[in-house]
Amino acid sequence: MQVIKQYIEHNKDRILNELFDLLRFPSVSADPKYGESVLQTAEFVAQKLRDAGADQVEVCTTAGYPIVYGEKIIDPSLPTVLTYGHYDVQPPDPLELWKTPPFEPTVRDGKIYARGACDDKGQFYMHVKAFELMMQTNTLPCNIKFMIEGEEEVGSSNLGIFVKANKERLKADVVLISDTSMISMENPSLETGLRGLSYLEVEVVGPNRDLHSGVYGGAVANPATILAKMIASLHDENNHIAIPGFYDDVVELTGAERDALNEAPFDEQEYKTDLDVNELWGEKGYSTIERTGTRPTLEVNGIWGGYIGEGAKTVLPSKANAKISMRLVPNQSSDKITRLFTDHFTKIAPAYVKVKVTPHHGGEPVVTPTDSIAYKAAQKAIEESFGKKPIPTRGGGSIPIVALFEEALGIKTVLMGFGLDSDNLHSPNEKYDIFNYYKGIETIPLFHKYFAELSK
Repeated sequence: MQVIKQYIEHNKDRILNELFDLLRFPSVSADPKYGESVLQTAEFVAQKLRDAGADQVEVCTTAGYPIVYGEKIIDPSLPTVLTYGHYDVQPPDPLELWKTPPFEPTVRDGKIYARGACDDKGQFYMHVKAFELMMQTNTLPCNIKFMIEGEEEVGSSNLGIFVKANKERLKADVVLISDTSMISMENPSLETGLRGLSYLEVEVVGPNRDLHSGVYGGAVANPATILAKMIASLHDENNHIAIPGFYDDVVELTGAERDALNEAPFDEQEYKTDLDVNELWGEKGYSTIERTGTRPTLEVNGIWGGYIGEGAKTVLPSKANAKISMRLVPNQSSDKITRLFTDHFTKIAPAYVKVKVTPHHGGEPVVTPTDSIAYKAAQKAIEESFGKKPIPTRGGGSIPIVALFEEALGIKTVLMGFGLDSDNLHSPNEKYDIFNYYKGIETIPLFHKYFAELSK
C-alpha cells in the first residue's frame, strides 16, 4: 500500500492533468456533429494505454465508433482481468444550466466539473493510471486487458458484434468495470446487480398540419393533450406500471434480502434536500432503496410538441412526441417489455389520433455473484483502501454489455465504481471528486493483487 500511495503522491498533478486533457474532448456519441472529436478521443485513449505500458494497442474500427483495445500478458498461466469502460459521453444540453463550460474541466470545492467527469472518463481512466502504477513499480500480479468503447451512451450496438468476433482475444477470468457508484466515501459499497433497459420513442399524430387553436380548438383532438393523457395512464394510483403483463417475470426479493438491502445507510431528508424536493414519489409498498435498485420503472425522458419558442403562438400541433425508458429487473426481457409497451400504447390510443412506437435500444438486467473470487478480491481491496468492508447494493442504472459478457465470453463481472449518485450523471454540472479519482487509482491495484492471490 505504501508503494501505491507514494507513486500517486509523486505523480498526482500529472495524473490529474491527463484526465483534464481527456475531458476536454467533446466525445458525444449521440450527436453526429461531434463525430471527429469522438474519433480523436479514441486515439488519445490508445496513446495513453501505450504510454502506460500496454501491448497490442489498437483502435478497432466498427460500423460506428471505434473500440480501443490493449493488453499486457506477463504470464499466460496467471489469471487475466478484462477492464471495460467507455470514452463517449452524454450530450451536454441544456448548456445554459452549466455553471462552467461542460468541456472545460473546472475544479470547485475539490470536485471536477465536466461532462464525462464521472461517467465514465474519470472512472475508466483510473484503471489506465492504476495499470501505469503497477507497471512502473513492477507490481502487476496478473494479466490485464482493456476494452474501452465509444458507443455506450447510445446502446453499444456494435460492441456485441466485436465481442462475439473476438472471443479468443478477449478471453479472461473476470470483467472489471468502474461505471457505477458507492453510497459514500464514508460508507463504501459494491454493486451486485444492474437493471436492464428498454428505450423507445412514441409519436402521436392528429391533423395533417398545425392548426389555429381558435379556429379548430375544441373540434379536433390535440395530440399533445392526448399524449399527456396516455402517458399519465401508464401508472395507476399506487404508482405501479399499468401495462398488462409488465410484472409477470419480476423476481421479488425475499424478506431477508429486503432487510439486508435496507440496512444500507440512507438519510431520506438529506436525499430530498440534495434534490430540492418536498416529498419522494414511487411505487407503493417499497422503500426508496428498493425502488431505485430492485424494482422496474417507467420514466418519460423527454416530451415535446407544438410551439416552444419565445413568446406566444396559438397553435394546435399536428403531432407530439416523447422518449420513454423502462428500467428492468431480473428476470425481465427487454425485447418482451418493448413488445408489451408497444402493444399496450397502440391499444390505448383513441381513434382520433395515430400512434407510432420506435424502439431505440435495450439491455438485460444482471445480478453478479457475491461468493466469487473476484468479488471477494474487490471486497478485500476496498476494505484495505477505505478501512471498511463494502456494503453490497443494487444499482439502478444499466450497463447492457454486462449481460453480453456473460453470454458471449462466459465470465462474470465485478462492478467496482467510485462515483456518487449525486454526481449529476447525464445532467448539467456533472462532477467527480478528486478524492474519489485518486482513491480509485489506489484501490484498483489492490484488486489485482488479491484477485491473483485468491486465484492460486
